Amino acid sequence: MIEKNKFLDILTFVFLIIGIIFIIFPIYYCFIAATHDLATVMKSPMPLYPGVELFHNFQKAFVKVNMSQQLINSFIMAMSITIGKISISILSAFALIYFNFRGKNILFWMIFITLMLPVEVRILPTYEVASNILSPINKIIHVLSNININLEFSLLNSYSGLVIPLIASATATFLFRQFFLTIPDEICDAAKIDGATPMQFFFKIILPLSKTNIASLAVIIFVYGWNQYLWPLLITTSPNMKTSVVGLQDLIPKVDELPEWNVAMAAGLLILIPPTLIVIIMQKWFIKGLIDNEK
Repeated sequence: MIEKNKFLDILTFVFLIIGIIFIIFPIYYCFIAATHDLATVMKSPMPLYPGVELFHNFQKAFVKVNMSQQLINSFIMAMSITIGKISISILSAFALIYFNFRGKNILFWMIFITLMLPVEVRILPTYEVASNILSPINKIIHVLSNININLEFSLLNSYSGLVIPLIASATATFLFRQFFLTIPDEICDAAKIDGATPMQFFFKIILPLSKTNIASLAVIIFVYGWNQYLWPLLITTSPNMKTSVVGLQDLIPKVDELPEWNVAMAAGLLILIPPTLIVIIMQKWFIKGLIDNEK
């Protein structure tokens, strides 16, 4: 039962508006700074109405740094992480629920435990492996035969290096597993009686049932991949492989430089546009995936 109380309704709206102001104002301030020239931005206080220099500042941001290439790199990274995470997670969860094999529970708990390990905790060993993914083979051969060899295959400054270390997701695997547990066993039994193979059952029944979950997870994972900063900062040293979030630091004014905050704010707005568009376009599916339980 939902209690109807006019005072509580007003109080709810007041807190809601205060929360929106706290969230929206920094973005609005960034937008205003991006629409003025440098002299206007340096005034104290800066005007709170928009100017006419927005597209000029966009153009300067593209000229000062390789913004177009950085946006392409960010899009490739975010999209690859999204496709990879969802593909691996849904197949892993499918195997954990619908196949019986030795060590299944141990594997699930190993996946579950990695939920407790954020990227920052395992970033140094991950970088060590990415710098030469054949180094474990070198060590195994040395231990077994006492022979020193130096096989090398580095993922530094490559799209595979940006994507592969972030492509597995314990969270997505866990969420898909919990969703598959709610699917009635009768559906699986009916598929077996009709002679469906496991992969036919997956592609014709499980995948269509999971489309709203996939859509909502895709939005979350795309934004996660787009906003990555620490890992791209470590794995890339080439200017051509920088992502837009990492490249933004090149526009932040430094000591003895002209403080072109208007250009930096314009670049920030440009970086904000792709994930915002994804959220707006996928909004319907995103909300449906969070609340829909129809099977």
